[in-house]
Amino acid sequence: DSGVDVVGASSLAAGHKTLIPELIGKLREAGRSDIKVIAGGVIPPQDYDYLRDAGVQGIYGPGTNVVECAADVLRLLGHNMPPLEDAA
Repeated sequence: DSGVDVVGASSLAAGHKTLIPELIGKLREAGRSDIKVIAGGVIPPQDYDYLRDAGVQGIYGPGTNVVECAADVLRLLGHNMPPLEDAA
């Protein structure tokens, strides 16, 4: 067991529509479909649905609130985190 729960991929050069789905495919081929993939970087909002359909479980582009991002990742890891608006 590798101890890996989440892999984060950063896209700064428009490779997200090919490289990230390829990463997800390689994880599945390796029998590790349990590893969640999140993406960040310069990803246009119109590509979010494509990436979600490919299996990306979280997308964090420019301007993403760091606290929301951290809470989302903790939820992906199975922590019982309230939505940010409920945490106040």
